Order: sequence, then C-alpha cells, then structure tokens
Amino acid sequence: MDRSQKADSVAQLSEVFNQAGVVVVTRNLGLSVAQSTELRTKMREAGASYKVAKNRLAKLALKDTDYTGIDEFLSGPTALGYSEDPVAAAKAVVEFAKTTDKIEIVGGSMGAQKLDEAGVKALASMPSLDELRGKIVGLVNAPATKVAQVVNAPAAKLARVFGAYAATEAA
Repeated sequence: MDRSQKADSVAQLSEVFNQAGVVVVTRNLGLSVAQSTELRTKMREAGASYKVAKNRLAKLALKDTDYTGIDEFLSGPTALGYSEDPVAAAKAVVEFAKTTDKIEIVGGSMGAQKLDEAGVKALASMPSLDELRGKIVGLVNAPATKVAQVVNAPAAKLARVFGAYAATEAA
C-alpha cells in the first residue's frame, strides 16, 4: 500500500467507527477462505459487516472516535465486525464462533463502553433491534385487540339471545 491508499483506508475506517453502533474485534486463528466467506455472508444477512484491517491503520482511525478503548485489542491477526444495530454484529460473530475454533472473540466496544469477550457474548444474547420492535408492536397491539373484543362482546351476546328467541318462536 502506498501513502494515499493508507490515507484512504484510514478515512474509510474512521467513517465506519463514527457510524457504527458496535464494533467487535476478532482474532483469526487459521480461518479458511470458505469459512471467511461464510462469516461475511452471515454478517451481511444480519445487517453487519466484517473487515480485515491493518492494526496500525485501525489504531490511527480510532483517534477522535468513541471506540478509542479497543486499540489494546488490535494486535496479531485481527478483524473487525461492525454494525449500526448494537446487537447484530455481536450476534453474528458469536454464532459463527460457536461453529469453529478458528476464530476467537477478543473484545469490542459499544460506543464508549468497552467490552471484553464475555461482554460481547452477553450483548449477543440480547434481542436485536428488529425483534424489540416486533415485541413493542405486539404489546401495543394486544390491548387494542382486547378492547375491541370487550366492546363487541355485549353485541354478540344480544345477537345470540335474539337468535335463541327466534328459534323458540319458530319451533
């Protein structure tokens, strides 16, 4: 990489750090190309991204961002998983790490809050933003459905009573 390519790479990483809701640092322990492709696919499906970056350039990009605490995790063959959703990247990396021993979760950060490996796994166990939205819609919708049932119940009872009287008179 020449100097201009490095500057571009630092600028791109800095933009990533400024927009990300969470960054997860992983260590590559001999991940094959097929496994790496599978991980990237799973990350993309979850709404996250996975990028191998030079540690020195990543440390430069971390300056003046909320993620300055993760620079201590950047040593050896590392890669960064990130997403705007605070749970998506952590969940995808943890799920993939369960299937292989070729990747190790080193740590991460959610904004200014630095996370160790256990913190990343705890974050991954939380429901995603879409799941939370679904639960909220369900909670808001349930009382409205119950109110409609209560309001309609007396009318239904009256209809059954009138139907019973009509049946007895016809008989």
